[in-house]
Amino acid sequence: MATGSSGSKRSRRRRRPAVTVLRIGHRAGRDPRLSTHLALAARAFGAERMLLHPPDPDLARRIAAVVDGWGGAFEVAPAPEWRRVVRDFDGPSVHLTMYGLPLSRVRARLARAPRLLVIAGGAKVPADLYRLATYNVAVGSQPHSEVAATAVLLADLLGIPPPGPWPGARRAIVPTARGKRVDGGRGTP
Repeated sequence: MATGSSGSKRSRRRRRPAVTVLRIGHRAGRDPRLSTHLALAARAFGAERMLLHPPDPDLARRIAAVVDGWGGAFEVAPAPEWRRVVRDFDGPSVHLTMYGLPLSRVRARLARAPRLLVIAGGAKVPADLYRLATYNVAVGSQPHSEVAATAVLLADLLGIPPPGPWPGARRAIVPTARGKRVDGGRGTP
């Protein structure tokens, strides 16, 4: 809370950047589970969309079905030319790599940006990505997955999403101490 000159209290609400995740190096048939998990984590932690290179219409359809049932506004779109996406993006690009600068050193700059492109590479990241990205950022300096790095970055910048249904949801998890309960779906007592 900040106090204005009149003594009134006004909240200073931090603006959240609009986040797009770019997945490069996706191998259809070999990486569907990892790329699906990346899309699910990006959606759950507040990204607006994921661009996929090379495109994979089947993965895009699976994620669209998740959004249809669980609500929110998230899409997976094709990115035939990832270098063009990075160059033309209207905002800073953040390449997640364990070799980058610690997140703590660039967090404030990232949080101030109105839009961010978060880049999650695959098994073999092209060398020019390190040069093209505005920031090469590490959420840790040990081997870890791109899904983990994306979730940590988004939770740090956007916060942990609160429980409860999302707009347009046909299903919602009901928090329970034991078992599973889903409103609008199946669950176990």
